[in-house]
Amino acid sequence: MESFGHVIAGEEVASADGTAFESVDPWTREPWATVALGSAGDAERAVRAARSAFDEGPWPRMSFTERGAILHRLADLLEKHSEELAAADTADMGKPITQTRGHDVPRAARNFRFFADHAQLTPAETFPMPTGHHAYTEYDPAGVVAAIAPWNFPLMMASWKVAPALAWGNTVVLKPAEQSPASATILARLAIEAGLPPGVLNVVHGFGPNSVGQALTESPLVDRITFTGESATGRLISRAAAANLTPVSLELGGKGANIVFADADLDQAVGWSIQAVFSNSGQVCLAGSRLYVQRQVYDEFLARFTAAAEALVLGDPKDPATQIGPLSSREHFTKVAGYLDIATAAGARLHTGGVGEGWTVRPTVVVGAGQRDRVTQEEIFGPVVVVLPFDDEADAVAAANDTPYGLNAMLFTQDLSRAHRVARALRVGTVWTNCFFVRDLRAPFGGAKDSGVGREGGTYSREFFTEPKAVIMEIS
Repeated sequence: MESFGHVIAGEEVASADGTAFESVDPWTREPWATVALGSAGDAERAVRAARSAFDEGPWPRMSFTERGAILHRLADLLEKHSEELAAADTADMGKPITQTRGHDVPRAARNFRFFADHAQLTPAETFPMPTGHHAYTEYDPAGVVAAIAPWNFPLMMASWKVAPALAWGNTVVLKPAEQSPASATILARLAIEAGLPPGVLNVVHGFGPNSVGQALTESPLVDRITFTGESATGRLISRAAAANLTPVSLELGGKGANIVFADADLDQAVGWSIQAVFSNSGQVCLAGSRLYVQRQVYDEFLARFTAAAEALVLGDPKDPATQIGPLSSREHFTKVAGYLDIATAAGARLHTGGVGEGWTVRPTVVVGAGQRDRVTQEEIFGPVVVVLPFDDEADAVAAANDTPYGLNAMLFTQDLSRAHRVARALRVGTVWTNCFFVRDLRAPFGGAKDSGVGREGGTYSREFFTEPKAVIMEIS
């Protein structure tokens, strides 16, 4: 059985009290690794290490070029160790190996490369003044960043937080989700090998309330908090951070609307819609789990979509042939399976899918649900999609916006004017037109309403992970 410790001040260590927990493989439902179980004391050790590294160490004082060279070396090491990292995420949370190997690890390396270059290439502003003065901006690193990553994209989402924070000269305490701890320790090991000074990247494992997560969010020594996870947890973090006036960036839950108009290319719409809701067994905050189809093509689309869903291969995530793996834990499986009972109790019907063996749920298509039903309104976070008909553009927009969430939406149409109109009308952070999950790291990423606070990506990450400073000089 493999073992993963905390990484504090450049060393991999056990918890102060020696306790550990087991990470369970969701496919075998057996433990595969032991992980150091952190406490508030371990979190404090990590924060103090990060604080010392920021206040006294070389990292914030290095040039962008020097930091960038180290981050590029880290990206090289991620690529070199891609099989180890992919296998760790697959064992921890059951994601098919083709997805961890083909998407998550390469994307993590690309995140480090992008932000390493972006930090040194992004220009500051200058403001010549008619008063004989000259103003310009500087971007100082904010300080110690607490980064709390989710379990559904363990390495990739950790890199999305850690890479820009480090590139701008901050030090970091990373808390991975307890369901997916392994790749965070491997990342920190590789960061040390790449040349990050001690204390610049720390990892503490453990749980959230009354433990590591709470200690990080309440610490007065933390200068920024970035979190991806459930909306309810985001509210708790906001309250804790407010006591210290600590800025937060929160990417929270979603219930993405996917709108298919009658003029859409149905083959294209079916292909992307399958990916949008069934990738990673639907355990994606961006999932297009509310599928609105214009009535004229509803029956044809539903038939094609159902056939494609039933053709997906469910099985061992370590098998390259597998497209749908198990859900991440017994607890999460119970939650998702419970929503199928909620749907049928409300009068909806499982058109296909349902509970499978072990902790699996087959790709499930729900029809006959109402707009206000829980299965339509609440984030299920599993391979479950609700398909509803709509009549016209106004009907579709109203239904899409009728949710507490506002993370993202998709629409499929060949009418360019309609695409622009609908994209503007949707109250979300990202709109994909005739595609899904295509990202540009320069673009803002985040959500509206219950889906979060703030944006990250490109200059938006710079604004969050730095303290912008105005400098005014007299020149006349």
